Amino acid sequence: MAAVLDIVPDSAWTALWRRLREDKAGAISLAVVLAYLVMILVAAAGYLAGGWSREIGVPYANPAFLGDRPNLEAALRSRATRPQGVMPDLRPIDPLAPKYAEWERRTAELKVSEPERSMTLPWGGDRWGRDVLAKAIKGSQVSIAVGVVAALCATLIGTLLGACAGFYGRWVNDVLEWIYNVFTSIPGILLVFTLAAVLRSGPLAHLFASGIWTVVIILSVTGWTGMYRLVRAEYMKHRSREYVLAAQAIGASAASRMFVHILPNVSHVILVQLSLLVVAFIKVEVILSFLGLGVPVDMVSWGTMLSEAQTELVIGKWWQLAAATVFMAIFLTAFSMLTDSLRDALDPKLR
Repeated sequence: MAAVLDIVPDSAWTALWRRLREDKAGAISLAVVLAYLVMILVAAAGYLAGGWSREIGVPYANPAFLGDRPNLEAALRSRATRPQGVMPDLRPIDPLAPKYAEWERRTAELKVSEPERSMTLPWGGDRWGRDVLAKAIKGSQVSIAVGVVAALCATLIGTLLGACAGFYGRWVNDVLEWIYNVFTSIPGILLVFTLAAVLRSGPLAHLFASGIWTVVIILSVTGWTGMYRLVRAEYMKHRSREYVLAAQAIGASAASRMFVHILPNVSHVILVQLSLLVVAFIKVEVILSFLGLGVPVDMVSWGTMLSEAQTELVIGKWWQLAAATVFMAIFLTAFSMLTDSLRDALDPKLR
């Protein structure tokens, strides 16, 4: 009996976890991805980077690790806002002149009550004095949330349509193949830009004027085709196998055979493709936001930070570009390596 128990195979998820632990690159990548997910959850709850839009530093505040370097832009702006010279006596010709002294006193009180801005910030400041590190953290929340939600929606659409086309065949397959060919006949990036322009400035602009759901809808509508193609091929292979025919013989319905019997056996393909879509959609969101077609102006993402960094580079302010690039590069690299590890761990030939 003990010998029999020793040869009982592990479950699919137990084997997956064991393979990921044995793969050092996969384990490190998983830890990095989980750290990012914890960070964006804490940021979404308002405990981290909640004040990213507050102007707490001087314009283009230097990063703390660079020390107290000269900040010519902040000095010029401070000098431009400082009153120059002495106001002439306008009381003989201006009836409001007696009020000027009181207004000047109130203005001085307001200036004193305004919190003093910091000359340096942990990762520097932008042109308005906002903390670049807080913007990078908040931008990670927006960009990763858009990529993950859009990938889940595209996966749901592609899986449902691919399952119906591959399982039923005949006229269902013909209709869905026609729809698939229509979407794939248009270059992907051109379709994305067209939908973005229509939803932002077309007749439906009042419905999609704000929020990140516009980007999610655009990516979901344009990104389901790859998942559809893979799921359709897998269902065409599995629909005539013995376990599916046996389920049909005992009276299992078509929906049961599709989603109870076949779907678990093709889940590894769906999971790997889902992870690829997350990486691809984050990149597309960055491009859209960089061009002004992504998240609204009152939000921040990696794309908007890169867009702002264009003008800053001209005057030598590189830290916003560095922050967005470092945060984005670390996450996308770790997620891509995790995808490779998942593909190896879920490959039936390696079990």
